[in-house]
Amino acid sequence: MSQSTTARAKRNVTILVAAQAVLGAQMPMIFTIGGLAGQSLAPNPCFATLPISLIVLGSMLSATPISAIMQRFGRRTGFLIGALAGAIGGMIGAAGLYYASFPIFLLGSLLTGIYMSAQGFYRFAAADTASESFRPKAISYVLAGGLISAIIGPQLVKVTAGAMVIPFLGTYLAVIAINVIGSLLFLGLDIPTPPRPHADAPQGRTRMELLATPRIAVAVICGMVSYALMNLVMTSTPLAVVGCGYGTEAAADVVTAHVLAMFAPSFVTGHLILRFGVERILGIGLLILAGAGAVAFAGVDLMNFFGALILLGIGWNFGFIGATTMLASAHSAEERGRMQGLNDLIVFGGVTVASLASGGLMNCSGGSPVEGWMAVNLAMAPLLVLAGGALIWLMFRPVRA
Repeated sequence: MSQSTTARAKRNVTILVAAQAVLGAQMPMIFTIGGLAGQSLAPNPCFATLPISLIVLGSMLSATPISAIMQRFGRRTGFLIGALAGAIGGMIGAAGLYYASFPIFLLGSLLTGIYMSAQGFYRFAAADTASESFRPKAISYVLAGGLISAIIGPQLVKVTAGAMVIPFLGTYLAVIAINVIGSLLFLGLDIPTPPRPHADAPQGRTRMELLATPRIAVAVICGMVSYALMNLVMTSTPLAVVGCGYGTEAAADVVTAHVLAMFAPSFVTGHLILRFGVERILGIGLLILAGAGAVAFAGVDLMNFFGALILLGIGWNFGFIGATTMLASAHSAEERGRMQGLNDLIVFGGVTVASLASGGLMNCSGGSPVEGWMAVNLAMAPLLVLAGGALIWLMFRPVRA
């Protein structure tokens, strides 16, 4: 790779790190207060986490269209659309709070999901202009930008949640500002738009052929499970912390620790993948996720919440970066838009189900917040078995062959 190409790759990664830090701050903000705001607006407490579920649903539904837009018009266009949707979603969410309308609030959440989908492609964009050796590091560095968002987001919640007469309205106004300011970063992005293939050019594998490829299938499963389990537990955490009597500020602190743990390992995850192999790092990530569930089961002291959510973040980091790296090296350039959109459709489909289940398990599966919290963490087990089994099958498959 030439010096100019290397410089361009590093510049793109720098911009994407900044975007992850600034624009990414809105996600911990919304995930901290979304369930609490939903609980205040919903006609039934079982629907408290429905706003967060609709964010994930919006992300799932828009993954394939956003990927197709990026394939045809470039990454910058797709990212600007995402920021615009984030701003509009914030406006509608603010209107829902102002008018105390749960349906309007849900509509804003659904549109916010378009931003979440676009943000999910930051990691793939980092790999577009990176060399084979720089690719795992580029993906890790971009996700490491979430360290700053982990600090900015929850702290903004503390400042804005009670800043206005209507609870949480100030937070949604801050989300609008974040999207407007953050969108300016993409003006410096320099990622070439993939050339449109000629009629006689290779078209690559179909979606079904891609999913039938063992390495791709396992990458998708592990990515989906890592993200779904993280969302399942994190969505319920503010409800559980407040339900156990610790208050909104304590919930924000736990979420801060969790999001820091999600992104802090990113400085070394790429290096670990290069040294030990992506399969081993994926396996370690799944084991750490299981450890998070075990700590949560041990009790509901505030330190248990901190410990479980920190392990949850580290496990997500190893699992999700590992799955992304495995997937990025398993398809060709002409298959990029098709495969990445399909991957995020499946991943966020699983996350949507987990998010929907989270509120029901937390508020409607037991007689107390403690019982609901235990039910949430117990639900991790079958998904861990699925991902672990798929990874073991892949690792031993060449030996059997």
